[in-house]
Amino acid sequence: MNRPGKNKFSSLYERERKKIDMRLENILKKRSPKSLYDPGAYIINSKGKRIRPLLVLLSAKAVGGKFNDVYNAAVAVELLHNFTLVHDDIMDNADKRRGRLTLHKKYNNNTAILVGDSLLSVAYEYLLKDCDSNAKYVISSFTRGLVEVCEGQSLDTDFEQRKNVSLNEYIIMIKKKTAALAKTCCEIGASIGGGSREEIKALASYGTNLGIAFQIQDDLLDITADEEKFGKKIGGDLIEGKKTYLLIKALEKAKSDDRKILSEVIDNKGIKPQNVKSYKLLFEQLGVIESAKKAIDSYTRKAIKSLSLIKKKEDKELLTWFAYILLNRNR
Repeated sequence: MNRPGKNKFSSLYERERKKIDMRLENILKKRSPKSLYDPGAYIINSKGKRIRPLLVLLSAKAVGGKFNDVYNAAVAVELLHNFTLVHDDIMDNADKRRGRLTLHKKYNNNTAILVGDSLLSVAYEYLLKDCDSNAKYVISSFTRGLVEVCEGQSLDTDFEQRKNVSLNEYIIMIKKKTAALAKTCCEIGASIGGGSREEIKALASYGTNLGIAFQIQDDLLDITADEEKFGKKIGGDLIEGKKTYLLIKALEKAKSDDRKILSEVIDNKGIKPQNVKSYKLLFEQLGVIESAKKAIDSYTRKAIKSLSLIKKKEDKELLTWFAYILLNRNR
């Protein structure tokens, strides 16, 4: 498959990401009480990749819409995303997010819970700014995405109590927890942008498959990335005993002694940090890291295949480029 040139759309991406950053910086500035909105500003101003708002913008453009028509919706999905991160970090008792202290560690659990709730509320406020005759569909899509994210998080929590989780069950979980929001971004952007039912459906498929690839890539980066670039502790999933794509795949492939070693991750609810390297070596020996890379590539290709209905070649190339940027990320 021919991949678009590395720098062809980079300037557009950086320009639009900065615009999203600027809008996010101003959202909570003049609100009070400061005890609620200053911690909110801390989390939304942490300079993430802004993948989800970019999906809104690019999906609108792909169906003939304009970026100006969906900036508020783009901000809304980023607020929704940060709401999920705040609550997810509390549930995981995570120390760091994007290289900084998580909200509940910097402040406290009560503040973090309330801030998360407020971000969700403000998200709806901003989403409504871009709604017109399509309001019912857009709000339904946004709400459905939120429901699925919560369902995915619940499944993820359920998996912590189970010894055996199949790869199919895991894919269902990440389809909800991670991919549902990417799908929602594409649906909302395409709808506000004036897309046909078929175009919205095609872009929703793009978002879903891209979201699945993104989560498997996240699982892979947890064991292979550079900690400073990744912004989180390497091997954190193994240390916490999380059932990721890699661990589940390794358990499927392993036999006898190797399977016993891998089962200890689940039985002991995690491993010691000093053992991360030995588990990474075992993953490599079992071919699990290569399997994850193939799965990421496969879902990315499915996402790109969904773009056949997009009329303009440049828009199709832009979405293809964006998919490969995510595929080749290091954090």
